[in-house]
Amino acid sequence: MGDFEFALVFYHRGSRLRPELQSFKLGIEKSQEAIVNCIGNLMESSTKEGIKVSDLVLGGISYLDTRSEFWQQQKPIYARVKERKLRKQRWIRDKKQKPADIGRYIVKSMEDIDMLLTGDAPEESCKKAERVLKTIQGWSDKEVPNKNELIGNLYSCIGNAQLEMGRLQAALQSHKMDLECARRSDLPDAVSRALDNIGRVYARMGKFQQAIDTWEEKIPMAKSSLEKIWLFHEIGQCYMELNQAEEAQNYGQKSLQSADEEGDVEWQLHATVLVAQAQVKLRSYQSAIMNFEKALEKAKLIHDEAAQKAIIIVSGSLRRGWKAGAALVRELERLSWEGRKHQSSCVKGGMQPLKQFAH
Repeated sequence: MGDFEFALVFYHRGSRLRPELQSFKLGIEKSQEAIVNCIGNLMESSTKEGIKVSDLVLGGISYLDTRSEFWQQQKPIYARVKERKLRKQRWIRDKKQKPADIGRYIVKSMEDIDMLLTGDAPEESCKKAERVLKTIQGWSDKEVPNKNELIGNLYSCIGNAQLEMGRLQAALQSHKMDLECARRSDLPDAVSRALDNIGRVYARMGKFQQAIDTWEEKIPMAKSSLEKIWLFHEIGQCYMELNQAEEAQNYGQKSLQSADEEGDVEWQLHATVLVAQAQVKLRSYQSAIMNFEKALEKAKLIHDEAAQKAIIIVSGSLRRGWKAGAALVRELERLSWEGRKHQSSCVKGGMQPLKQFAH
């Protein structure tokens, strides 16, 4: 890999860890320009399908760039839906069990906190949750029988808001407080939720081994194939970040197996690409090409044109050995692609994966 390719990899790594610094974004832009310039006349040629190579390369780079943040920044939708459902069940139960005024206050407050966070107002959500937390801590166990459970819920909400604001250390402490409450009250679903969130924060911090350890503890608690798909995929991505390609391949295959069981074509696509990425790292190029071809077919099935373009670039580079294509393969290895918002409003059992080509 040449100087420009190394620069692109490290600028992307820096941008993930310090997204507020414009110098990293400028470095990414300049590295990409240099890579494109190195291709020369090849950029003017076309594929057998009539697509200009320049369009493929620039489109692929653009697509990978716009998706690079999703892996560590976007909480998987299945988890958000599951959390809200569990919280709402508890709010309703609280309303029935507590005196009317207290029950109404809790239900209304938790709904407001959730709406603020999902409505892109994490700071307001965090402040509201902190005020409610202080109020509930002042009540007796008799007034609020499941006080500890509610406190854990609020720490979880605060941690999610802090994560959205980029306050990673604070978010980690909040989610650890949630975990402590969950274990103290013997609440398995809440323990699973807290481990999920702690792993996400560690991944955002770049502490990938800690993220792996946390998520691996959560594996026995995963109740559905859909939850396992995402969990295995995220662990695999962390192993890729640690340059442990064999482990990444193993978890990619586990994610793919769960995606097959679920019949989820979109996650079959993500898992297949993770396996192919690992195989590139392991220099199993023929296997990688075969898996990129399978991923391309999955992308066609779900009409994901951007994913198709990116896969064509990478798989084509493996066949032809283009210098720029090799850079894109390396870049794809470094970029993540986890759970991100699906553009469809339909939620299949929870999570809607990828428009993410780089979690």
